[in-house]
Amino acid sequence: MASTTKPNEFFPAIGEVVDQTDKSKDVQEGEENEKVVDEIESLCMKCYEQGKTRMLLTSIPYFKEVVVMSFRCEHCGWTNNEIQSAGTIRPEGTLCTGKIRDREDLNRQIVRSSTCEITIPELDLTLPPTERGQLTTVEGLLRDIIADLAGDQPLRKVHDEATHTKIEALLNKMRAMLGDPLEEEEETENGEGSSEKKDIPIQPFTIKLDDPSGNSFLEFLGSMADPKWTLRTYPRTFQQNVQLGLVSEDDEGAQNAEQTSSEITKDEILTFPGQCSSCGHPINTYMKRVDIPYFKEILIMSTNCDRCGYRDNEVKSGSAISAEGKRIILKVEDSEDLSRDILKSDTAGLEIPEIDLVLTHGTLGGRFTTLEGLLTQVYEELSEKVIAGDSSQGNEKKSFEKFLADLKSVIAVERPFTVILDDPLANSYIQSLYAPDPDPNMTSKSYERSWDQNEELGLNDIKVEGYEEDAEKEKVEGNADADAQA
Repeated sequence: MASTTKPNEFFPAIGEVVDQTDKSKDVQEGEENEKVVDEIESLCMKCYEQGKTRMLLTSIPYFKEVVVMSFRCEHCGWTNNEIQSAGTIRPEGTLCTGKIRDREDLNRQIVRSSTCEITIPELDLTLPPTERGQLTTVEGLLRDIIADLAGDQPLRKVHDEATHTKIEALLNKMRAMLGDPLEEEEETENGEGSSEKKDIPIQPFTIKLDDPSGNSFLEFLGSMADPKWTLRTYPRTFQQNVQLGLVSEDDEGAQNAEQTSSEITKDEILTFPGQCSSCGHPINTYMKRVDIPYFKEILIMSTNCDRCGYRDNEVKSGSAISAEGKRIILKVEDSEDLSRDILKSDTAGLEIPEIDLVLTHGTLGGRFTTLEGLLTQVYEELSEKVIAGDSSQGNEKKSFEKFLADLKSVIAVERPFTVILDDPLANSYIQSLYAPDPDPNMTSKSYERSWDQNEELGLNDIKVEGYEEDAEKEKVEGNADADAQA
């Protein structure tokens, strides 16, 4: 019978490897036992004698299969450790971030591929990609860095004292992150002071693993919901694909395809060059995608001219057209309600019945601000247009000034008032202070748009289903008319 081998038999979990190793120790000497670790004779590149390379095929939970290799030469004592990914390059890059707050976090395992860049922002320290992978812990990584930097410190002190001082300050910060003062290192080597070391607090820091190939990993504790651990994926750039050997540097088609098909990420800011509508000088418009909790995605666009001071901000919906309109009613009772975020789309109207304020649909365009900021902008816009004229317009001027005074009192919340935000496309939003629970001061109602509203929005002429049949019908009718005329 033909035997089938499952993929996980080649790459058992590392815990199973440990159990299998323990069991192999109990096997009698006369019995044959399959080796857990493969051993291969290899040439030592230091003394050119034969050493041994041990290879372990294993899988890391919630990550992928890896090959751990360890070389040792019995002649000169040279050792070398390396880790390689046994899987394929992921379709996206990964950015793994860990917040190190206590000694338990220092024991988190790190799988670092040869394309991974490690950053510690608190130290302004960046470790570039290396020629080989590495399997270590956070503490082991820091100790390797300290050992590499401290090795040449005596020489630097003689030849370049300024550099020696800067590196020594960096080493002291890293030792504080390990809770490992200078005077304690000798005690640790002699086996002393290990119990007291556990009680020494460490300096908190953050470590980031940025790998375009997606083959690097930082261990989480418990589950992927670990509050001190995050994993974010991102689309690779064309240059990163070239560095990974996925595309050729001369492949312009792949570069253009990437630029046209890549999705706008939440952390990406797009730039559109143009001309200032006020002074005509070149200007950039910036656009960013924002996800509003308990609502939907929006696009915020901002323009600012450094020459004439012209500024403009606009908000657009980033989702499909809603089937119904929405009316939001908010009862404002104190200044806390004025701090609510409000998204007013360019199709929304706003009313405050207590002061007879009515903003028709489209007034002020799209705005994403607070309720206080929106009302203040309305006040500033209207206060610049106070009616000035002869005595026949005196009554109109007084009534307009009274309206502005009422609007100012509303902004100061001198009396309760009601805000009604009506949007036929349901692209407007007022922040709920109790989300996801119902807000006692705010109600939201959906309604069916009228034919006139759809006509004004241009929705009556939009047809996304069955338009092929209509085109065929018009073609048949046109042919029939042509035959009748003939």
